[in-house]
Amino acid sequence: MRIRPARRSDLPLLQEIERAAGEPFRTLAMSAVADDDPPSLDLLDEYRRAGRAWVAADADDRPVGYLIADPVDGAAHVEQVSVHPSAARRGVGSTLIDHLALWAGGQGLEALTLTTFSHVPWNAPYYTRLGFRTLTEAELTDGLRKIRAVEAEHGLDRWPRVCMRREL
Repeated sequence: MRIRPARRSDLPLLQEIERAAGEPFRTLAMSAVADDDPPSLDLLDEYRRAGRAWVAADADDRPVGYLIADPVDGAAHVEQVSVHPSAARRGVGSTLIDHLALWAGGQGLEALTLTTFSHVPWNAPYYTRLGFRTLTEAELTDGLRKIRAVEAEHGLDRWPRVCMRREL
C-alpha cells in the first residue's frame, strides 16, 4: 500500500469506498449514516485541486482508502477518512492519518483535528488509539464549533459526537 495524491480518475472510486465504508453503520442501527450520500465529485475534485486529498492505493494502484482535509484554526482537520471494508484492519486508516500529520507539519500546522461518533468502535475509540484526545466544550475553536453546527444541521447529532485533537 502506498499513499499518493488523489487523481481525477480516482474520484468515482472514492465515492464507492465511502458507500462501502458506511455499510457497517447499519449493524449499529445507524442506517441514516449508511444511507448518506458520499461527497460529490465536484467537492472531491476541489480537495484534489487544493492538494488536500490522498488515497491509499493497493499493489495495482487502485484506491482502497482516502482522506480529505481542511486547514481549520491552525490544525489540519480530517474532513473525511474512509477505508473500503475489504482493506479494513490493515493499517490503511492510520497510515492515511500519519500521512496527513506529515503534510500538516510541513504546512506549519500544530495539530490534527476531527469530529466523530463517540461510541462507534471504529470512530472515537479508534482515534484515541491513534493519539487523539477528546476536546472539552471549552477547548473547541470557532472553526470546530462551525463544523459541529453544520453536522447538527445534517442530523448527525442523533448519536453522540465529539471533537478530537492530536498534537503534532
